[in-house]
Amino acid sequence: MTRILIVDDEPHIVALVARALHADGYETVTADDGQAALDRALEGDVDLVILDVGLPSMDGFDVLRALRAQGVQIPVIMLTARSATSDAIDGLDAGASDYVPKPFSVAELMARVRSRLRERVTPTATTITQGDVTIDILTRRTTVAGRDIDLSAREFALAEQFLRNPGTVLTREVLLSRIWGMDFDPGSNVVDVYVRYLRSKLGSDHIVTVRGEGYRWE
Repeated sequence: MTRILIVDDEPHIVALVARALHADGYETVTADDGQAALDRALEGDVDLVILDVGLPSMDGFDVLRALRAQGVQIPVIMLTARSATSDAIDGLDAGASDYVPKPFSVAELMARVRSRLRERVTPTATTITQGDVTIDILTRRTTVAGRDIDLSAREFALAEQFLRNPGTVLTREVLLSRIWGMDFDPGSNVVDVYVRYLRSKLGSDHIVTVRGEGYRWE
């Protein structure tokens, strides 16, 4: 299982990010200061690091530089409350794979995690096809039986989840966490609304309602 190291000295941030990662099927380990983060990352069993800049003992930039100096090339996504462009440049120059300012959207952070992890594996086709529906992840193009279909960003993200998990029941809670973020109201009916949108555009027979659980792509 993919293991992600979350480094932040704010417990609520760690808990928020960990819940979202678990919902996406990742294993997590944590550290709340720079030296502990460096030691943990050097153990060699971590696939990606989400690294806060403002840390006790040594800041995130120093942790990142130390990792790169020792030849560790795992993806590192920097988190920081600092908004200055110079901080983003410093992080990227130090070897960061990505840079996300606080406050951040959990859904966007998860998308960046998936993107950085994809870069570590052997390149594969950018399209996903299930039945007569095809989506292209890079161009964000969707076709049904060869006909182009216009999807909003949320609709496309929802379609991607279904096409990546055919035959699997996806609960409303999982879809909320992956697409709208863990801080979205769990009592909202937004998933149901967007499923209706997708059914009208991709075909009503593709997405089956599993009563009391969620939805499944047939």
